[in-house]
Amino acid sequence: MHPLWADLHIHTVLSPCAELEMGAPDIIERCRQEEIDLIAITDHNSARNAKALIEAGKLAGITVLPGVEVQSREDIHVVCIFPEIEKALSFGEWAWGLLPRIPNRPDIFGMQLVIDAQNNIIDEVEILLVQGIEAAVDEIIRKGHSMGGLVILPHLDRPSFSYTAVLGILPEDIEADALELSCRLSEGEAEAWKKKLPNLPIIRSSDAHRLCDIKRKCATPILADAPTFDELCLALNGERGRAVLWPWVLDIDLRI
Repeated sequence: MHPLWADLHIHTVLSPCAELEMGAPDIIERCRQEEIDLIAITDHNSARNAKALIEAGKLAGITVLPGVEVQSREDIHVVCIFPEIEKALSFGEWAWGLLPRIPNRPDIFGMQLVIDAQNNIIDEVEILLVQGIEAAVDEIIRKGHSMGGLVILPHLDRPSFSYTAVLGILPEDIEADALELSCRLSEGEAEAWKKKLPNLPIIRSSDAHRLCDIKRKCATPILADAPTFDELCLALNGERGRAVLWPWVLDIDLRI
C-alpha cells in the first residue's frame, strides 16, 4: 500500500471561469512539481478537455481521471468522475442536452476552449457552460452512478453553488460517494464540518482555476496500491486496507 496524493477537482481552459494558463501540459507540469499522483479534470458541464489531459498526464506519469462538474437546476454543483473517457464524454453529452442554449459572452465570462495535449485549440464552445442544466441534483447523482461514476458533492463550506448553501442540511441518506471541503479551511474549521458530516468520506480538492491553485496542501492523501479509479473507489469505501486520510491533520511528507 502506498500513500498517494489526489486532487479530484481541477478546471481547464474549457471552463470560462478558468484562466487561459490552464492548458494540458501546464496543469500536468504543475502537478508534477507538487508531486500529486492522481487528478480529475472536472470542467463545467463538459468533459471535452479530459482526453487532452489524460494524454499529457501519461507522459509525466500522472494519472488523470475524466470528469464533469455539473450544475443542477437548483444551482448546486455535483462532481462526477468516471473510469474511462468514453463514459465521461457520454455523461457530458447528457448534460449538454439539458443545457439551456444561452450563448457564451467571452468578453464577460471568458473563453471556452477545447484543446489537445499540446494546447492546440481544436474548438471553441459557443454555448455558456456555467449555468444550470434542466435536471435536479438527485437526478444528476443517479445519472452519474448509473454510468459507473463516482459522485462527489463539492465545496460544501462555500456560500454558493453547494448542496448545503442551497438546500441546507445534507440528508443522511444522500447517495454521494464523498464530500469535498475547500482547502482554505483551517484544521479547526474542517474538524467542525467533519462532525456535522459523519456519514461519508471527506476529501479536499483545489477546485483549481489557476495554476497556482494546484498544490499538495489542497489535495487529499489516500492509501492505495496505485493511482487508479478502482483503487480510489476502494479508498473512498475504506475497503481492503485502502483509505482516505484526514487531510487537515497530516502535516507530513507521506513519501518519507
